[in-house]
Amino acid sequence: MTHDLPYNPVLVFDIETVADIEAAKRIYPELMGLNDDNALSALKSLRIQESGHDFMRTPLQRIVCISALYIKDGQIKQLFSLSSEQLSECEILRKFFRAFSQFDDLPQLVSWNGSGFDLPVLMYRAMLYDLSVPLLFEEGDNARDMRFDNYVNRYHSRHLDLMDRFSQFGASPRQPMDVVASLYGLPGKTDVDGSMVGDLVASGDWQTLTTYCESDVLNTWLIYLRWQRLTGRLSDEAHDAWKEKTKVYLKSITDDDGQYRHQAFIMDS
Repeated sequence: MTHDLPYNPVLVFDIETVADIEAAKRIYPELMGLNDDNALSALKSLRIQESGHDFMRTPLQRIVCISALYIKDGQIKQLFSLSSEQLSECEILRKFFRAFSQFDDLPQLVSWNGSGFDLPVLMYRAMLYDLSVPLLFEEGDNARDMRFDNYVNRYHSRHLDLMDRFSQFGASPRQPMDVVASLYGLPGKTDVDGSMVGDLVASGDWQTLTTYCESDVLNTWLIYLRWQRLTGRLSDEAHDAWKEKTKVYLKSITDDDGQYRHQAFIMDS
């Protein structure tokens, strides 16, 4: 056994989205002429009629934040967020896609429901801005080394969607990350949930939003470590060493008031 992770580097990520009102007006002509607030209300009503809930169609999910934890060469390098506070959606995507620009340094991508939501959203939104990220969608036609190890094919590990693995690819009911995190004594969700993202964006509370998104990343990362131990890729000693590295790293991140940004993970992870 070793402290090394199966892939080097590793990128654990999560996205937060809001409804794309401008695009919705192109799809639903009856929204044209309404201001954004009224258009959003009408769009939610239309969505409830279509599906019984107001969760937007995947192409209409506008990305307002991507948070990620980057691990390389046995060290936690960076926990970061790219948000609409300072970046356009196109700029958020461009910066995130830099992780997939060099074949020799491609990370393992780790997510919770990334196959079902995050990656499809990234695809739709990237095409909206005419962006290109070949290695993220490579299936081995141009880079043969990726034929049996790529981000696209479901049963490969270069993108490890933990929700998919825990459910045996849908054979068992898929569970929310909060349920699984709480089962293992991790912080899980804070006082914020996905339904509040729109209000946080509208009020400009970017610190709360990015902390929430980063918390999802940290929960995913700690579940990932347990998965690696379960599957024999990490020993108990290595698993505990990574947990300790995580705590030490998080103690370097404080908010404007000097408090640890992710106190719950320092105490409980």
